[in-house]
Amino acid sequence: MALPPVLPPDNVPDWERDQHLRTIGHISYALHAIVAVGAVLPAFQPSVLLLVAAFILDLVKKDDAQGSWQQSHFSWRIRSVLWAAGLYLVTAPLWLLFFIPGWIAWGVISIWFIYRVVRGWLALNERRPMPE
Repeated sequence: MALPPVLPPDNVPDWERDQHLRTIGHISYALHAIVAVGAVLPAFQPSVLLLVAAFILDLVKKDDAQGSWQQSHFSWRIRSVLWAAGLYLVTAPLWLLFFIPGWIAWGVISIWFIYRVVRGWLALNERRPMPE
């Protein structure tokens, strides 16, 4: 019995590609959400490795979404992580100098990050692209 030929990614039916990319999106948004919620709950601190894993997943798979409505979701998630990381780094000295302002700054950044995750995940569920 011969195995069916393996089709290149360009020959995958659109619905199958869409479903695959949506699954990747759900996994990535879930990892982002775990880290984002953990950042604002003092007793729950998941590893930043989850966020790094989601970031790498998005970087690796973003070319698969080229030309589709989901391309904007990959960009949205990548930009969210880069902005959050930059903001955390810029405000890190506040932790060293003044505990309360550092805590407030990181809380605001974390809430902003949660907003980005929720907004993107809802749009993915509704099959809507994100703003560029």
